[in-house]
Amino acid sequence: MGPALLGMLVVFEKIQRELHPPRLPGLRQSAAPARDRLAEALSRASAQTYSAEREPVAAALLKAAGHALRAAELFLGEAEVEAEAQGLDAGVASLMQAMRAHCRAQAALYPLCPVAPAFGRFFLEPGAEARRQALSSLSPAPGRTGIFNASNDPEARGGFSFYVPEDYDESRAWPLVVALHGGFGHGGDFLWTWLREARTRGWLLLAPTSRETTWSLMGRDLDGPALGSMLDYVEDRWNVDPRCRLLTGLSDGGTYSLLHGLAEASAFTALAPVAAVLHPGNLAKGNLERASGVRIRWIHGALA
Repeated sequence: MGPALLGMLVVFEKIQRELHPPRLPGLRQSAAPARDRLAEALSRASAQTYSAEREPVAAALLKAAGHALRAAELFLGEAEVEAEAQGLDAGVASLMQAMRAHCRAQAALYPLCPVAPAFGRFFLEPGAEARRQALSSLSPAPGRTGIFNASNDPEARGGFSFYVPEDYDESRAWPLVVALHGGFGHGGDFLWTWLREARTRGWLLLAPTSRETTWSLMGRDLDGPALGSMLDYVEDRWNVDPRCRLLTGLSDGGTYSLLHGLAEASAFTALAPVAAVLHPGNLAKGNLERASGVRIRWIHGALA
């Protein structure tokens, strides 16, 4: 089932990279064979019995495959296709649910990286075989490396997910990426947007969840103090390089990354907003005057 699962995850990543309404029929057509292979493999694997030694691995693999299959079925759902044809929002909502299921599949699969080289490679950038071998030879320190979730269950708000590379060494300072999800998103899902790069290049990765359904773009800033507390928590326990703190975000998260990252008391040394807008609050708070001293990479899609 492993190859069928990885195949489906790769196809779904391609779907997300190329997502554009006119391309949806072709993307659905390309996803159907991978969905069918995974469904068949999952059916066979679910019918088997496993020894006590293999049961934990089998359970994790079955869970990951179940989430990946759900992502595919949501994306391919006939009801959503019909809704899109009628100009309804059901297709968009279903796609968002599919993307969340894709993240859940990765979360279930990640602990199995030491089990099979193919799983370890999936969570690394292409060509990083030496890095995979180095990580696979380690015995990570319990409670110090890997993925942590602080008050960040799937339906919770205001917590965070945090990744520490398995070769973390307290004796040196590590770059930190803080990644903010888009509106109605969740840090536990958005962590996977950056984990492959963080694991390959040796970054600490913090993915907070906004306190409300999106970041504090209107009214009182609830998220700024929370982000400050999260940063304090991480820096009290891990060795963060104060020269390399990147704040990035997608859509609403990108807009808020500029608003928070350019604030007078900001601890961030670089910003990378994605598909963001310049919030009027930046003008009111004098943030633009401070922008000249900050490294900023502002990203939009090719069709924006």
